[in-house]
Amino acid sequence: MDVVRTVMRRELAAYFATPLAYVFIVIFLALAGAFTFFLGGFFERGQADLESFFVFHPWLYLFLVPAVAMRLWAEERRSGTIELLMTLPASTFEIVLGKFLAAWLFTGIALALTFPMWLMVNYLGEPDNGVILASYLGSWAIAGCFIAIGACASALTKNQVIAFVLGAAICFLFLMSGVELVLAAFRAWAPPLVTDLVASFSLITHFNELMKGVISAATAVYLGTLVVACLIVNTLLVELKKAA
Repeated sequence: MDVVRTVMRRELAAYFATPLAYVFIVIFLALAGAFTFFLGGFFERGQADLESFFVFHPWLYLFLVPAVAMRLWAEERRSGTIELLMTLPASTFEIVLGKFLAAWLFTGIALALTFPMWLMVNYLGEPDNGVILASYLGSWAIAGCFIAIGACASALTKNQVIAFVLGAAICFLFLMSGVELVLAAFRAWAPPLVTDLVASFSLITHFNELMKGVISAATAVYLGTLVVACLIVNTLLVELKKAA
């Protein structure tokens, strides 16, 4: 774990050494606030909760999180530092895990900076803070899934733009599989079992449960499995590139 922590600290410091970290945080906070108050109708709803705040998070992450993950491996390959990184006395998986944790922690910092929203809703009413906490954890978990997917895309190319587009496209598929428009198309010809299976792959389906304060074993297993599977694929991709 010492190697994992070393890589994580290196990557986290690299984020804040460039304007990317500050741009991401400012854009995330600005868009989250704008969506909550203007599109979500926070005050018009007249309810002491943060549903109008969290409901837009998956869609915000769709464009912002791949931008964080795109540099994880593409930048290493472009600058040629990946050879130095691979010489560390560590397994490829440990390096992959360290990079993932750094990006995930970075998004967690951005998410934690929205705490004034939580304070405000407690000032205005008496919300269910357990539901809000579950929503925060769910939001961070969704960000982790997107980072894991984006890291796989970054390992495929040295071009960060291509990594961003590819990562966003894959994340989009994981979101859209739970949208009613897509499910309605499946209901037109597929049995309910197939429709339910498609919906179960959607991150939105699981996130909606978390926003209700329901942390089910199925949701925890699915999100954890998705992250671990992506990390394993990421490791294999890096190994293949190294062998080539």
